[in-house]
Amino acid sequence: MLILKSAALFVLAGFAEIGGGYLVWLWLRDGKLALLGALGGAILFLYGVIATLQPAHFGRVYATYGGVFIVMALLWGWLVDKRSPDLYDVVGAVVALVGAGIIMYWPRG
Repeated sequence: MLILKSAALFVLAGFAEIGGGYLVWLWLRDGKLALLGALGGAILFLYGVIATLQPAHFGRVYATYGGVFIVMALLWGWLVDKRSPDLYDVVGAVVALVGAGIIMYWPRG
């Protein structure tokens, strides 16, 4: 149950970081309203809060999140920006996610 909660927190944090960053991107790169940038900044702050709810220490959580972020960023690009990942994107994402799983969830003595 702890792994499911932790995995859900990683996904929630991913949505917060990617979604918040995307809103800032829209503001600065696409000339959208500054309000979008401010909202993005607030959501990015929320990402930092969500990460503190993980049961491991900072370095392990952020290293693991890196693998989760890779997968979620590619999915965001595919679903939101309509840019399909290629074979090497998928292979790299799988490798990153396996590594993240080992870092976070491998039993330790």
